[in-house]
Amino acid sequence: MDNSSIVKKIVPHIILILFGLMFLAPFAWLLLTTFKTEDEIFVIPIQWFPAELIWDNYVNAVSMIPFVQYTMNTIVIAILSVAGVVILSPLVAYGFSRIDFKGRNVLFVFMLSTLMLPMQVTMIPLYVMFNNLGMLDSYWPLVLTAWFGTGIAYNVFMIRQFFNGIPYELTESARIDGASEFRIYSQIVLPLAKPALLTIGLFTFLNAWSDFQGPLIYLNNQDSWTLSIGLKQFIRENSVAWGPLMAAATLFTVPIIIMYFFVQKKFIEGISITGMK
Repeated sequence: MDNSSIVKKIVPHIILILFGLMFLAPFAWLLLTTFKTEDEIFVIPIQWFPAELIWDNYVNAVSMIPFVQYTMNTIVIAILSVAGVVILSPLVAYGFSRIDFKGRNVLFVFMLSTLMLPMQVTMIPLYVMFNNLGMLDSYWPLVLTAWFGTGIAYNVFMIRQFFNGIPYELTESARIDGASEFRIYSQIVLPLAKPALLTIGLFTFLNAWSDFQGPLIYLNNQDSWTLSIGLKQFIRENSVAWGPLMAAATLFTVPIIIMYFFVQKKFIEGISITGMK
């Protein structure tokens, strides 16, 4: 192997490693800060590594606020949101991909046009609607917006692109054999779409887990707050508990990282396959 070939293989890896370290640096700083004292956090010049590992920040993080309760509230909202998206998005996508009906393309374009509506446009009408329905200060507004909100249009688009890559001969032969439309969907098409379903499920979980504006608008009862709202309690009027805040933010981030490592293979496969359709 000549030198030019070695350089072509090594240089891209070096560039990727450098970019990886650059994106990893903020999280490394966050993690290391959780073990520092208040004085070490703001010392000049910057001190990356603490002189001694201090675990009190994690103890204070889970004791200064109802951390476990907020975590459970966040998990409930995230799971219900993912369930809605995974159940409804493939159904709608299958209709746009495999069922030929009049006005299908027009409806599909109309659905995609909802992606152009920013949240600020629909925020007040949605609040008024949920208020009239008596659903304020509950999880219903957060869950239903995940099931029927504008975000589902993107998920439907992704699943539809995946379905379009499945050979039509496969579903047509099933119809000739007398299979119903729902049986074709549930037993033939849907099992093939697991990578795409994991992808939209992960996106939805991340959005629900880190959502701040939705819980801030709809949840008034402190017992119903999510972690994203709970973190704000470390920021008081005249002071900020930086150590516990960093520890709580780390605990807030770790589940997302763990989940990504478990589903990264299917996630990347779903993104790559959907993007090629």
